[in-house]
Amino acid sequence: MLFVKAEDLKVGMRLAKPIYNKKGVLLYERDSKLTEQGIASVKNFGLIGIYILEPAEPLPPMTNDDIAFEKFQAVAVFTIVDELQYVLQHGRQSKMYTFAENILKEYGRLNHKINFVQNLRSKEDFIYKHSLNVAILCAMIGHKMGLRYEEHRDLIIAALIHDIGKLNVPKALLDKKDRTPEDKYEMKRLEKDGVRLSEDAFAATPNIKRMVSQAFSEYDAFERGEKEASKLVIGSRILIVANDYDKLTAMSNYMEPKSEIATLKQMLKHPEMYDPQVLDALIQSIHFLPNGCCVELSNGEKGLVLQANESDVLRPMVLCFSDNSIVNLAMTGLYGDLEVKDIMKTLDNRYVIDTKTIDSFNA
Repeated sequence: MLFVKAEDLKVGMRLAKPIYNKKGVLLYERDSKLTEQGIASVKNFGLIGIYILEPAEPLPPMTNDDIAFEKFQAVAVFTIVDELQYVLQHGRQSKMYTFAENILKEYGRLNHKINFVQNLRSKEDFIYKHSLNVAILCAMIGHKMGLRYEEHRDLIIAALIHDIGKLNVPKALLDKKDRTPEDKYEMKRLEKDGVRLSEDAFAATPNIKRMVSQAFSEYDAFERGEKEASKLVIGSRILIVANDYDKLTAMSNYMEPKSEIATLKQMLKHPEMYDPQVLDALIQSIHFLPNGCCVELSNGEKGLVLQANESDVLRPMVLCFSDNSIVNLAMTGLYGDLEVKDIMKTLDNRYVIDTKTIDSFNA
C-alpha cells in the first residue's frame, strides 16, 4: 500500500481504501480502479491524497473491527465538526460530553487490539479528523492505563478540543509550507487562544483545560531543548503520545506519512517526551506488526511476519523471502540486536503468481 498525493494520481490505480463523499456516502469501494472521474472527485473533495495498491499487491483483508472503525470515523467526523464550531461561535459546549461518552463506549473498553486505520483527509477537515483520531487513541490508551471514568471522559474531551485554536488560523497561513518565525509565533498565539477558549467552555471541569495546557507547555519545553519532563498529569502524557502518533502516521501537505513502526521507534528514542508507560499502553491497544505484514529487518533482509511478539513488538517471527528460512527475533541470544527496521514501503520484490493468466495458457 502506497500513499499518493492527489496531483500524482493516474488512471488505473487501485484503491486501497474506500472513498466517501462529504455526506458519508460510499462512492468508490476498495480495489476499484481510478477513472478520470474518480481522480476529479478526489481533487474536488480537496483530499490531500489517497492510499493505492501496487499492481501486484493483493487486496488486504478487512476484519469486522476494521469495517466498524472506518464507519465510526466517517460518521463521527460530522459530530465533531458541529461541536467544535458550536464552541467557537458560542464559547460553550453543546453535546461534547455525550459525544465523548460515545467514543468511550466504543473504544474505551476494548479488551483486544485493533488495526488503527488512518482516514483520508482534506485541508478543510484535517483538524477535525485529527482531533477525532487523537480522541479514539486516548480512549484506548486510557483504558489500558486504568483511568477512572471521569478522568477518562475528560481526557477524550481534551483530545477533541486540543487543536480548536487552529480553526481560527487563516487558511493562507495554515496552508503555508515555509513559515517565517512571525508565522510560527502567530500560529502559537492562536493555538493558545484555543486553550483559553476550552477553559471558558469547560469551566466546570478544570481538568480538561489542565491536560491541554500542560501538553502545550511540554511541547514548548521540548522545543527549547529542556529534556527534563515537567510533572504532568497522566492525561497530558497520554494526549502528547496520541497527538503525535496520529500526526506522524496521517497524510499531510508537508510530509509523507510515516509507518506505524517508524513512528513507534522514533517515540521510543525520546522517553523524555513520550512516557514509556503510555507507549506500552499504545502498543497494547493497536496492531503494529500483524501476521502477514511485510517487513524489512535491520540487516536489510525482507520477510513476512508469521507471528507477532506481544512482549517486544519489534521482534516477531519472520519468514525471510531470500531463502524461506524462519527467524524468531524473540530469541535474542541467537539473533542479538536484529529487529524489524520498518514495514516494507513497496512489495516490488514479492513474487505473485497470476493464476488466471497461467490457466489461459493451459486451456
